[in-house]
Amino acid sequence: MEKTLILVKHDGVQRGLVGEVVKRFENKGLRIVAMKMVQPNKEIAEKQYRMTPQWIEKLGNNTRKAAEKKGIKMEESNEEIAKRVRDWLVGYLCEGPVVAMIFEGYHAIEIGRKIVGHAEARQAQIGTIRGDFTVDSYELADREKRPIRNIVHASGNKEEAETETKLWFKDDESFNYDLHRWNIMH
Repeated sequence: MEKTLILVKHDGVQRGLVGEVVKRFENKGLRIVAMKMVQPNKEIAEKQYRMTPQWIEKLGNNTRKAAEKKGIKMEESNEEIAKRVRDWLVGYLCEGPVVAMIFEGYHAIEIGRKIVGHAEARQAQIGTIRGDFTVDSYELADREKRPIRNIVHASGNKEEAETETKLWFKDDESFNYDLHRWNIMH
């Protein structure tokens, strides 16, 4: 059993996709243990997008490789790239209200990532939330100097899930109840 944080970002809220997101997670057999609408501030957004050494390296290297494929040599360091992208992400998360949810179930983190699809909607499979409801790409985002608008966030691993659920919810905002369908689903 695992818990995962799912955020319907403000672009998903604005497009009326909260119910669709909830439906897909519940249809897969996960249960909602917490849910609320929040207007994120800069403090929570900065904690959501922590600049860990692994994130800085991965983002910097991936950005550099993508630029090289276009014949562009990037002079920025990985740290400079990560700071620029993080600033975009923090601003994006604070643009409007989000719906924060904790889902629980067997393999919830892995399943959650599969339900939402690839971070770049252009690469997301049809049948995933991002693959079905947006067409944004890194190319468009870079040209417009903004982050990808991809409707939803899902925790990437157990450590992230634990950190993120504590960031968005207090202990008394999470509920434990029997979900009877679990008795027949596995």
